[in-house]
Amino acid sequence: MSEYGGGRPMAPYIRRARVFCALLLAALLVNAARVQVVRAGAYDDNPANRRAVIARYAVPRGNILVGGRPVTGSVDTGEQLRYERTYRDGPLYAPVTGFASQLYGTTLLEHTHDGVLSGTDPLISGFALWHDVRRDGGPGGDVVTTLDPAAQRAAFQGLGGRRGAVAAVEPATGRVLALVSTPSYDPAELSGNSEAVSSAWARLNHDPEQPMLNRAVRQTYPPGSTFKVVTAAAALDAGVVTNLDARTRSPDPYRLPGTTTRLTNEGDGCRDASVRDAFEWSCNTVFAKLGVDVGVPQMTATAEAFGFNDPGVRMPFPVAKSTFDTSVDRAQLALSSIGQYNTRATPLQMAMVAAAVANGGRLRTPYLVERTTRPDGQALNGTSVRPDRQVMRAATAARLKELMAGVVQEGTGTNAAIPGALVGGKTGTAQHGVGNSGVPYAWFVSWAQAAGAEVPAVAVAVVVEDASADRGEISGGGDAAPIAREVMRAVLAR
Repeated sequence: MSEYGGGRPMAPYIRRARVFCALLLAALLVNAARVQVVRAGAYDDNPANRRAVIARYAVPRGNILVGGRPVTGSVDTGEQLRYERTYRDGPLYAPVTGFASQLYGTTLLEHTHDGVLSGTDPLISGFALWHDVRRDGGPGGDVVTTLDPAAQRAAFQGLGGRRGAVAAVEPATGRVLALVSTPSYDPAELSGNSEAVSSAWARLNHDPEQPMLNRAVRQTYPPGSTFKVVTAAAALDAGVVTNLDARTRSPDPYRLPGTTTRLTNEGDGCRDASVRDAFEWSCNTVFAKLGVDVGVPQMTATAEAFGFNDPGVRMPFPVAKSTFDTSVDRAQLALSSIGQYNTRATPLQMAMVAAAVANGGRLRTPYLVERTTRPDGQALNGTSVRPDRQVMRAATAARLKELMAGVVQEGTGTNAAIPGALVGGKTGTAQHGVGNSGVPYAWFVSWAQAAGAEVPAVAVAVVVEDASADRGEISGGGDAAPIAREVMRAVLAR
């Protein structure tokens, strides 16, 4: 009993110890799973956790391509956050690329496609579960844009550092061909995490010229007389105008309904002018009265068909909402119909207006990214034909093309003419400020069709805000039309 009996009572203790060890191991595994999976997000977001940040900058970032060439890059700094973003022609493409900063995050395409560019998108590796386990990225993929590099450069050089913006689209597809905002900035100044980056951030944000404001898509302006394209479309579709050459009953000056305010024109010859003549010479009185005759419901429906009052426009980053006030009396409607009162538009919105006219009344949704690719060039996804909508009757669009062509051939937009091409346009000089005391904004919207081509290749909107100019010398035909001409010429030259 002494030889064997002492061992038998020990067996239950050994079993209990084994069970206890198994429970401890199970608890350890459960806790590890909790930490690795359930609590992973909280730990990833903890500011004290540097692993994710270090991993993010451990590999070169993918590139944004324009015309098949990268306009971005990465440089090895040898520091803990190893790779910093670089930019080729940074100020030229800043309104498209945005910046990727180790201190201040990402904007524009660098932000909307950060997963692809940083290599953290599960589609890059093709194994979503493995990506979740690793929680870091491999080499980044690329973003291929729709931009035409020659058109982009023509727009940038045309603005010449003045405050303003240019948006150009391909009417038949909605592809964005140029998107420029000036004055601009170099995104490379914000790439790293040094004191120089902090100083650049402070300087750019306090600059009264607002170089980081993307005026092409984030700033709205009174569109002035360029909005007469919308008013003419509404009048033609509603049957208020049936003959472009018939004289209208339009007094000069025109008393705004219900008020004693008299609206006048910059030039003579607008009294009872035909719609064709009024469009070519931009008669405010004729189009203010037309808007009133059309009425609020039809004017609103037409403006909204073009994209006004739509807060959901993205390309893929969000675009500021262009507005047409739907709660107006007749006097306010008159002013709204000539692009004043509360009517406001982004340059992209006005490029969409010109594009709808050029495309037979159908408006394609504008887009900026052609496709994204893996590091080996294999396509991740592309852009199929974008949705479109019928903004106006095809017959109305054809008549508007006539009107816009007349502006360039013999009206206020002759500076936009391109030999051998059919060009249509509309000038605008938008008043703003208290009592219209501000220096006016110069506008021009247009489209161009190469000789022998079936459809226009490009639609453009240009706005110039030149505070240093003489007020009396500001005009859409003088300031904005030459810029649009060079952008259109660059696209047609392809």
